Amino acid sequence: MPDTADAAAGLLAAAAQQGLGDTLRIVLLVSIVGGALLAWLLLRGYRSDDTGGDGDADRDANA
Repeated sequence: MPDTADAAAGLLAAAAQQGLGDTLRIVLLVSIVGGALLAWLLLRGYRSDDTGGDGDADRDANA
């Protein structure tokens, strides 16, 4: 039966050689979420409000 400490050390050494994979994965995920939030904020500001709020009162006063 192989020694688990040697196997774990080998796996940790192999994982350390992976480089920036995890960091780039996190950066990509954060940028996608940030882009989605930015698109939501921009689209929210440009939508028309058809619920009859304050905009109708100004139109009725000027008519």
